Parts: sequence; structure tokens; C-alpha cells
Amino acid sequence: MKPPFFEILAYEPTDLGMLCLRRRELLCEPGTIVTEVTLNHEFLMSSYLTASEKALSEIALQMHPGTGLQVLVGGLGLGYTASTALNSERVSQLEVVEFLPQVIDWLEQGLIPLSDQLTTDSRLSVIQNDIYQQLASPPQQMHDLILIDVDHSPDDNLDDTSGSFYTADGLQLAKRHLKEEGLLGVWSYAESSRFVDALHEVFREVHIEPVTVFNNLINEQQTDWLFFARD
Repeated sequence: MKPPFFEILAYEPTDLGMLCLRRRELLCEPGTIVTEVTLNHEFLMSSYLTASEKALSEIALQMHPGTGLQVLVGGLGLGYTASTALNSERVSQLEVVEFLPQVIDWLEQGLIPLSDQLTTDSRLSVIQNDIYQQLASPPQQMHDLILIDVDHSPDDNLDDTSGSFYTADGLQLAKRHLKEEGLLGVWSYAESSRFVDALHEVFREVHIEPVTVFNNLINEQQTDWLFFARD
């Protein structure tokens, strides 16, 4: 019997630990090839289930009626949040802020599934920076949509320095980067009542959207959580 396909595309140290980009065939679905990312040998993201990453952009665009939208995405990952936003003709400019230069290199080298689509879209710019530091600093540009998909959850951060963003004080600083009627969206794998309370303290309107899918890899349903807020 032919062994399942498995390939390491990149394995390199970063400021957050050892980062691995791999491509493999699913044992539960022979013939299905997925791209996955691990950090310090722990699963981080996959091209297999991307509904919630896409929904972060889809729902934000549904909630904002404007055109010529300026969008800021925190976290490039495998590109699904950015690519979904770019599918809308109402988006005129999209800036992705990615902390790890290695992830930006994957995009430029064509190693992630959406590389061709993203790198050929003139509306997209990708910069290496800390999105949390950027949002805590005075704004250089205002945005209609700010979409954050970096940490596992508001209570489970990849780096200790990001935690202040999820407080009322941190959200007040981030709010300065939003245009009038602008919208903030945050991805999480878990609920967080503490973060919801902070959002209510800072924003007039808070909307929470669970996204549930069946994960064939673990043979059970899983729910990710999307938090949206605006004045």
C-alpha cells in the first residue's frame, strides 16, 4: 500500500518558537491534501477547515454598508481572511500586518495555497509588524474594517505582550484606528466573557457569532467564535 503523502515545506526558528509549514494527505480522506502550520510542535492552523477565518471577513462586510473600504487584517496565516475580503469589490485597499517575516516569505515563495491569488491582487499590501503595537500607537491611517486573527483566543495568547489589546484600555487605543462607522472583528477558538465585557465597555454595539463545523479529523463538531464591535 502506498504511504500517505507528507512534505515539510519550511521548518525554522522564529521569535515565537519553531515554526513548521507542512503539506500532507489526510488519512481519513485519502487524496485530500492539506497545508498546515505548527508552532513549537503544536497545531496552529490548516487549509482543511477555514469557515471561521472566511466568516470573519464575510460577516464584517455584511455589517458594513460602505464602499471603497480600507481594511486592516492582523495576521496573515494561510491567507483566508485576507482573500475573502478581497473577493469583495467594495474593498479598495487591504493591508495585512504579520508579525513573523517567515510567514510573509511563505506567501512570496508561493508555498501557501492562496499565494497566487493574493500576490497578484494590487489592492493587497503585506507588512511585517506587531499588529498589537500598531493599534496601541497613534494611527497613521484610518480603517473601515479591522480584522484580527492572531491569538488562539483573548485568554490564550501566542505572546504575553498581546494581552493588553483585549482589555478596555487596549480597545480604546485600537478604536482610534477606525473610521466613523468602522468595525472591529476578532477571531477566537473559544468564548471569552471577559473580552465581551471589555467590548461592551468601549463600543456601542457588540455582536458575537459562533461558527460551528464538523471536523472529520477528530470526528466531532467544533465551534470558533467571532467578536464584532462598532459604535
